[in-house]
Amino acid sequence: MNPFEMVILIVLIVTIGRIVSARMGVNPRLSRRERRMGMIGNDSGDMVSAAEADRMKSEITRLNERLAVLERIATDPAKRLSDEIESLKRD
Repeated sequence: MNPFEMVILIVLIVTIGRIVSARMGVNPRLSRRERRMGMIGNDSGDMVSAAEADRMKSEITRLNERLAVLERIATDPAKRLSDEIESLKRD
């Protein structure tokens, strides 16, 4: 087998491997270890696990709820806010 045929054979093997990987849904940018651990990559290239991504989503939801309460307090009229504080003191 001459060197030209060897190069063609290598290119053919790599191409077939990439086609098979793409059809199986394997992300070629992830290392084998990252794929095995179920890592997810975002656009900036940082890697986080799926469990960590779920934890962060729940934390963001919780913070958004707290922010909504703070916005409601900041925009409520002073009278209603003081009435609510007084009712809480009585309980």
